Parts: sequence; structure tokens; C-alpha cells
Amino acid sequence: PLAFTHSPGCMFITDLKNDNVTVRSSREVPQVHCISQDPLHYSIVSSEAAQKIKTLETLIGIDPGNRGIIHLHRPGELLKACLAISHAPSVLITTGFPTHYTYEPPEENDGPPGALAIAAVLQALEKEVAIVTDQRAMDLNKKIIEEAVQLGKTRSLSFYLANLSQGLLHQQKSMLCKNHSFGSSPLNRFNHLIAIERAGMAADGNYYNARKVNIKHLVDPIDELFLAAQTIPGVMTTGVGDGGNELGMGKVKDAVKKHIKNGDVIACDVEADFTIVAGVSNWGGYAIACALYILSTCEIHERYLRKAVGFPQLSKKTVWLSALPSVTKEEKLLKTLVRHGVRSGKTASLEMEVDGLPFYNTHSLMIEKLL
Repeated sequence: PLAFTHSPGCMFITDLKNDNVTVRSSREVPQVHCISQDPLHYSIVSSEAAQKIKTLETLIGIDPGNRGIIHLHRPGELLKACLAISHAPSVLITTGFPTHYTYEPPEENDGPPGALAIAAVLQALEKEVAIVTDQRAMDLNKKIIEEAVQLGKTRSLSFYLANLSQGLLHQQKSMLCKNHSFGSSPLNRFNHLIAIERAGMAADGNYYNARKVNIKHLVDPIDELFLAAQTIPGVMTTGVGDGGNELGMGKVKDAVKKHIKNGDVIACDVEADFTIVAGVSNWGGYAIACALYILSTCEIHERYLRKAVGFPQLSKKTVWLSALPSVTKEEKLLKTLVRHGVRSGKTASLEMEVDGLPFYNTHSLMIEKLL
């Protein structure tokens, strides 16, 4: 009922199992996963790689803030999201949660490190990567990226401004598609959108922090891009969050309303195709980076990606490895954020902490575990 083939050549893969073949290890056992219904798209990965990514998902799923996020988990979403990202030639990333509305800048330091961790690995994999940000926070983000480049954390990134008028679907589509071709198979400018710790629109059209304060005046409607993506075949979306009020968490909004404090008001209403829930959103970014590395070094997935044509790209393994987050790189980036006045989410302090949790030995330990 399901088979893959390529031409020229006569190899094919089918979901009908041949029990006569002796498989030496889980590294050679393929798993088939559906990652898109429109268009219908399946991907392949080894059992060993899938299990590793499942372990990453378990590691980041702890709830250090006791918020009740365990009820929001969708097992297997990390694997499916990363398979979809692996197939995407170009990725648009957004982050930024202006929770500290009485400070300047109002941004918190959960989100940007995770976003840059994803961007660094995508760049190493030779994908096109760009950031979309609020007009208000453009200069701040550019400075942070410039310093991240100097630290060797990432290469330079192009920026898009979210000066999107709400409701103008044509405008949003023009940002996602080349040549403004909005037919059934548009030539996509971006194949995948990732939101990590990005303020998400609630059902009433407002944006709320965890304390139920409306911060709409600080947020540009990047949600509109995610809504437009739902209407364009071939453009997939991933949302990463740790509280339910982040862009993409609409997929688990019923659980947010039931189990998260103030959830009935703050729950994001906008869905992503894949929802990754982590104890701290940065951890979700680090896990995506690590999972993309696992997929790139998985022989079964790598062969499927290049349609079994040509030769393995494993000579680039060292470059991919050096792009992964490390305790040293993340410590330097956090110091950069503190220097620019970007505060800890829960406490608003300008210390070496994220979401009220100290960098040593909470975030540093998580990075080491994921690696």
C-alpha cells in the first residue's frame, strides 16, 4: 500500500515488512513517519535515530517551574517537526516575548538562545535561514545577532520585519512565496516557519503574559504568517513553548485552559503543525538543534533525503558538530543578552539565569545532557 522508488535505478522501499532479511542493528531498521497531509509527505529514519530523538524529547519535558506543562505534551512531535525541517530548504524563525512591559527593552531572555541554536545548525546544513521580528525590537535583535556572529555562535542572518497589517492575507502570502504565486503549488520562499517562545495571539485577539497582562501594544502580528501558512500547501510550521501562551500552542489550547494558571485567558489560539513543549523554551531549541544533527548523521534518513542519488555528505559531520550549542557558547550568549538589558522571564532580574533558573547548574546541565 505504500512504497517509495527513484529513477533511474531500481531501488524501492515499501511498508510491507520482509521478515526473511537479517537486520544486524536498530541503526538499519527504517521507520516511516507521515509529516504532512497536504501535500502527502512521508519521511524515513532509523529506529536508533528515532529513539535518540525521543530521549531528547523526554529530557526537555520536565517541569522545573511546576506550571503543569506535562499535560501539554504531544509525544513524537519533536521527531516529526525535525523530519519536516530536515526536508525544508529554507526556514523562517521568530522569537521574542515582551513580558516585562515596564522595562526597556521588555524582552525576556528565553527564546533568542534557542532560536540561534536552531539557526546555527540549519546554516551548517546549508539551508537558507532568516529571522522575522517586531519592528520595535529590530535594532536590539540585530545587535544580538552581530555579537553572536563575533562569538562564533552563528553566521550572519537576514532579517524580515513583521510590519504586517492584520488580516491582509495577500501580504502575508507574498512574504512566504516567491513571485507572489498563490496557486496550489506556489514556489515557496520559506518552507518551514519556527516560533520559539514567541508571544501568541489569544482567542480575543490580544497577547498576554503569564500574569494575564495584555501586551498587545508591544507585539507585531507574526501570527498572521502562521495562519497564512495553513493555506499554502508545502509550508509547515513548528511552535516551541513552555506555558501555553506562545505562538503555535493553539494545538494544545484545550489542555492549556484546563491545566495552566490563567490558561482560560492567556492560551494561544494559533496552531502550528507541530508543537514542542519544554520546561524552558530554550531547551526546545537546543533539542531541535541536536535532533537535526542526529537526522543528518542517520544513514537511512540521509540516503532518503538525497533520494539515494550521489554520495553521503558525512564528510561535513565535523561542521555540523561544531554548530551545536555548548555550555561555553550559551554562557557567552546569555552574558550578551544581560548586557543588552534582556531579563529573566520569571524574575525580571539581570543575572545569569533564564526563567528564574540559574545558568549553572540548571541550563548548563541540560545542555550537557542533550549533547
